[in-house]
Amino acid sequence: MGRLGPTEIILIVAVILLMFGGKKIPELMKGLGTGIKEFKNAAKEDQTADKKEDETK
Repeated sequence: MGRLGPTEIILIVAVILLMFGGKKIPELMKGLGTGIKEFKNAAKEDQTADKKEDETK
């Protein structure tokens, strides 16, 4: 029930193309990639800050 077959994937891609158009999709993916990159950097900075706090205790 939780698996997507090739027909469902093609249908989802077709709906996305109809909703956003071919020109908007690369812009959306670029924005998504930038957001993921910023999130990973923030998580990495948080881990290093935690390590520095532990070292000072």
